[in-house]
Amino acid sequence: MAAPCIKSIRDTKLTHEQTLEILTIMCAGAVVNLTTDEEAEKILKTPMFTAARWGIYEIVIGIILSYFPASLYFENKDQHNVFDAAVEHRQQKVFNIIFNMPKQLTILRVSVANFDVKLNNTLHLAARSVPSSEVPGAALQMQRELQWFKLNDKDKTPREMFTEEHEKLVKEGEKWMKDTAQSCSLVAALIITIAFAAAITVPGGSDSRGMPNYLHEPSFTIFGISNALALFSSVISVLMFLGILTSRFSEEDFLVSLPRKLIIGLVTLFFSIASLMVAFAATVYIVQFHSWKWVIIPMGLLGFLPVFLFVTLQFPLLIEVFSSTYGAGIFPPIKNVRK
Repeated sequence: MAAPCIKSIRDTKLTHEQTLEILTIMCAGAVVNLTTDEEAEKILKTPMFTAARWGIYEIVIGIILSYFPASLYFENKDQHNVFDAAVEHRQQKVFNIIFNMPKQLTILRVSVANFDVKLNNTLHLAARSVPSSEVPGAALQMQRELQWFKLNDKDKTPREMFTEEHEKLVKEGEKWMKDTAQSCSLVAALIITIAFAAAITVPGGSDSRGMPNYLHEPSFTIFGISNALALFSSVISVLMFLGILTSRFSEEDFLVSLPRKLIIGLVTLFFSIASLMVAFAATVYIVQFHSWKWVIIPMGLLGFLPVFLFVTLQFPLLIEVFSSTYGAGIFPPIKNVRK
């Protein structure tokens, strides 16, 4: 069943490469016959801005770096150049390539200094709210928007525009964060209750001196350690989610502070669930080892079902938040850009 999927991916990639090759040949043939900048603009401007809008950075590289570097200064009907188009449509790969080009300072100065037909410059374009289907959740979208705007936070007017444009998104992000924190903190609080009750209720009973009957058994040691880890990690998780609930939810909080608390809260919550299930398996072993031995393995496997479900449901969100906060970012350094 995997073979058709792999073949489909291969065919799609091959089609993409062949399309780029055809376009490269067309651009090469067109540039050879060009005599004026006006002719070049007439032929190259439309594919250039279309590629910038949809993030087809290979075409942008091919036209700008290989054939006609002056196409950086082409303008569309809104008086935006290709750099402005990349910012407006949030195409970070196109932006990053142009930003790391040898002529980046020139194009940046031109973009920031010039105004379009609506008297907006590049900073205003970065401040606009742009819907994105690639980022799950309003909070992560707010973080992505701040990562764009953070590059240009030099002027008060674009900053004010950013605040106005993203007022609704901030409220949606606040609601999403609070709902997530409340749900997860409830689970963590339940784990605290269970772990604390298990700590004062010794599995297997005690002798006449109050000492646990299975004190020197390895399974009892595993129970004690895993139960303590579940208790402490769930307390940390509750504190992190409490920090989210009591946050000011300012725009800057969505950049690092709130995602960091969410990451720590989810990681410690997962660790507490896993530790609690280990403690549960150890308890089943202690209590049932001398009577129903056949119950131990099925009960232990069922005990790890919640861990599996948590990983399946929450791990993609955790990876997305972590990579967005601590990864290379949407503007990683570009290597091997031709000078």
